[in-house]
Amino acid sequence: MVIAQNTEYILLDEPLNNLDMYNSVQMMKVIRRLCDELGKTVILVMHDINFASCYSDNIVAFKNGKIKEIGITENIIKKNVLEKIYDMKFDIREINNKSICIYF
Repeated sequence: MVIAQNTEYILLDEPLNNLDMYNSVQMMKVIRRLCDELGKTVILVMHDINFASCYSDNIVAFKNGKIKEIGITENIIKKNVLEKIYDMKFDIREINNKSICIYF
């Protein structure tokens, strides 16, 4: 329905909520294609840093209800930046040219 409305901007709140891994990936691929092929601007809220890392152009990171960091994905998905945001240790690995966060 969102695609049929043909709006310039698409706002999504937790679009991966209650989806399994397969369907989460499929959903993110569709969202990415909306940007790349149809020129849509998609703003979405998500809590999975690895999906954000792999599919986002820009990230706005909040901490305690306030913007803590904002910038292109490559500048946010960094050990020192994420550790300040989340108050925990991170290890960032490159896998298939994507930055994957290890945090457990």
